Amino acid sequence: MSEPGFLAHRAIRWSALRWDGAVGAVLIVLLLLSFSFVDGFGNSLNLSFLIGNTLPIALIALPMTLLVVSGEIDLSVASTAGLSGAVMGALWNQGMTIETIIPLCLLLGAVCGLINGLLVTRLGLPSLAVTIGTMAAYRGIAQIVLGSDAVTDFPTQYLDFAAGRLGDTFLPQAVLPFVVLLAIAVVVLHATPFGRSLFAIGAGEEAARFAGIRVKRQKLILFTVTGLMASLTGIFWALHYASARYDNATGLELSVIAAVLLGGIDFDGGKGTLGGAIAGVFLLGAAQNVMSLKDVSAQSQIVVTGVLLVVSVLGPRVARQISVARAGRRAAASTPTA
Repeated sequence: MSEPGFLAHRAIRWSALRWDGAVGAVLIVLLLLSFSFVDGFGNSLNLSFLIGNTLPIALIALPMTLLVVSGEIDLSVASTAGLSGAVMGALWNQGMTIETIIPLCLLLGAVCGLINGLLVTRLGLPSLAVTIGTMAAYRGIAQIVLGSDAVTDFPTQYLDFAAGRLGDTFLPQAVLPFVVLLAIAVVVLHATPFGRSLFAIGAGEEAARFAGIRVKRQKLILFTVTGLMASLTGIFWALHYASARYDNATGLELSVIAAVLLGGIDFDGGKGTLGGAIAGVFLLGAAQNVMSLKDVSAQSQIVVTGVLLVVSVLGPRVARQISVARAGRRAAASTPTA
């Protein structure tokens, strides 16, 4: 690689890292200000509420980060979660045990993700268009399965786990399995050949294919896992809020994508860290919690989320272009004239 090209590549990597650090810093500042100036923010009940409400976003953000790094996206995750919850409620009404229902719902989510993956990898369709279509289809199936009913009489021990706290702390019990899943995702993305191949695919699919990476298989795995995690989120949602409805998790895909991109994951793929994505998730969750405490309307919160989504796409690109331009000027200045 030539020296100007090397400097530009290094500038891109450093700009991504700086963006991650900036998101983390903004999160810390927001938390400090909220503890100091927002009434009720620091009490145990609200902190537990904040984390519990953020966990559905965080759960789907894990596979979504890997998917976006590879250059793809899945807009059907919220509908998959809603379908999982609807099937869970319908099967419970039929008298099936919860221990049987949960594996079946997870399998259903994996099948939904597999369908998305097959349409993208085998038919060559763009993931954005495919998952917009399946987003509507899965939500429609959920409504057919459960109708307008709400199922609320799930076993107490499962409801307590999904909504309960660890002892006298503010931490929800569901944090423990999330931490395990987070650790697995970090290792997979940043410390395995599979994770490195995802960055290569996102940076250049053709180059990755010529390098021997099985691009279609990798993406098919990612879509399937994303569907599985979306289904797990739907199960958690139904138990956490003690209500299985066909419209559970409506609009969640917007929050997930906004949080992931806000954390520095490049929409074009090939760049970003899982730490930055999780920082973006909790930054968005904390901001929504503060707005709720300040009685900001739900419609205004959606507007803020949309603005953050635009900023999360535009910000890293602007920062990267500035870094590349500076690197180019330094390279030009250091190149001896003929």
